[in-house]
Amino acid sequence: MYLLGVLVLVLGVLVSIALHEVGHLVPAKLFGVKCVQYMVGFGPTVWSRRVGETEYGVKAVPLGGYVRMIGMFPPKADGTQRPDRAGRWGTLAEQARQDAQREISPEDADRLFYQRSVPKRLVIMLGGPVMNLLLSFVFLGVVVAGFGVPTSVPRVSSVSHCITPADQAARACTSSDPVAPAAAAGFRSGDEIVSFGGRPVTDWADVQQQIRVNKGTPVQVVVRRAGRDVALTVTPAVTQRPKLDANGDPVVGADGKTELTSVGFLGILPTRELQRQSLAVVPGMVGTAVKQTAAVVLVIPSKMVNVVQSVVTGSQRDPNGPISLVGIGRIAGESASADATGAGSAQPTVAERLAGPVSLVATLNVALFVFNLIPLLPLDGGHVAGALWEAVRRGVARLRRRPDPGPVDIARALPLAYGVASVLIGMSVLLIYADIVNPVRLG
Repeated sequence: MYLLGVLVLVLGVLVSIALHEVGHLVPAKLFGVKCVQYMVGFGPTVWSRRVGETEYGVKAVPLGGYVRMIGMFPPKADGTQRPDRAGRWGTLAEQARQDAQREISPEDADRLFYQRSVPKRLVIMLGGPVMNLLLSFVFLGVVVAGFGVPTSVPRVSSVSHCITPADQAARACTSSDPVAPAAAAGFRSGDEIVSFGGRPVTDWADVQQQIRVNKGTPVQVVVRRAGRDVALTVTPAVTQRPKLDANGDPVVGADGKTELTSVGFLGILPTRELQRQSLAVVPGMVGTAVKQTAAVVLVIPSKMVNVVQSVVTGSQRDPNGPISLVGIGRIAGESASADATGAGSAQPTVAERLAGPVSLVATLNVALFVFNLIPLLPLDGGHVAGALWEAVRRGVARLRRRPDPGPVDIARALPLAYGVASVLIGMSVLLIYADIVNPVRLG
C-alpha cells in the first residue's frame, strides 16, 4: 500500500504538469502563436512525436515542463544587435534575442508571441496556473464527495494508562507516572461519548474544548458502550500539552518546537474516520489552501532558515513549512499504508487509503498555482508582470500623446531569471536533503 500511495502521487504530479502546459498550449494555438515544442519534464528526451508543427514529448526528469513558443523575446526597439551595456549580462540578453529571431521563418513573421495583445498574452501565461487551480477543485471534489474528509469523531480510539510529559518522546508508563484520569474513571476503547457535563455531544472538537478548559473539576460523561449508556465521573488533570491554533493544529514556535500550555487532560484519543461532504465546501477549502500557501510563500526565507536549523539540530520540522516532492511522496506512502486504530475499527478500504495521496495532489496543485504567480522569471508570473508593465507603459504614452514604446524587452530580465532559477534549484536540493534526514512527521 505504501508503493500504491507513492504511485498515485507520481501519476498525479505528471498529470498536473502535463495539464499545466496544456493550459499554455491551447490558448497559444487559439491566438495563432506558433508552438514548436510541448514537453513534460527536463533533460534528455525519452520519447517524442511531431504532430503538425508541434513536437510532443516526455523528458527524463519529470519535475516540470514547458511549451516553446516562437517570438518570446522581441528584438531591440532600435533594431541593433549589440548588448544593452558592456558586460556579460548584456551579451547574454542580446544572444537570447538573436536566438529567438533565428527560429522565425518568413511565413511565421506574424505568429510571434510578443506580437499578441496584452490580454491574449495574459491568457496564455495564466492558462497554466489557472489549470492547476481547476485541478485542485477537481481533486478536492473527488476527495470530499467520493472518499470523504478525515474527521475526528467522539468515539474513543485509545485510552492512556498514565500521564507522561508532553515534551518527551512517546514511551511506556512507569510506576512514577500518575494514572491518567480516563483510565481511572473506566473509559474503554470504542466508547462513544454521548454527553459531557450534561451537554449533548455533536463532535470531537466540542469535547476537546470542554476537556482543555476544565482545570480539575469533576464532570459526568455519558458513553454508549455495547448498546448501553454508561455514566462515568472523571476529574481532568491539569498538565502541559501542545498549544492549539484556531484550526486545532499544534502551534510551532520560532525555534521549531511545539509550544506548550497548561490545560485539562483526560488521556483519550478520538477515532478518525472519513466522512463524505457536499461539493459546496470545496471552494472554501481551496480558498483556505490558497491563503495558507501564499502565507508560506511570503515567508519562504525564514521558513528555509527553520529547515536548516532542523537539519543541523535535529529539532522537529514545521509541519506548515516547505517540503520537497521526496517528502510529499513519503507522506503519500505513509498515508496509504496507515492502519485503523481503536477497538472494533475496520481496516481502511483501498479507496479510503487513496484519499490521502489524492488530497496531497490537490494541495500540490494549489502550490503550483500560487508559486507560478510570483512575478519573477522564469516563472509564469514573470511574463505576466512583463505584459502588465507593457500595458502601463503604453497607457501612459497614449495619455501623454507620445509614440508607442513597443513591447517590453523581457530578455533584459534574463540575468534575474538565471539567479531565481539557481535559488530554486538550491532550495530544492536542501529540501530533498532535509526530507531524507529529518522529514516532516505525520501527526
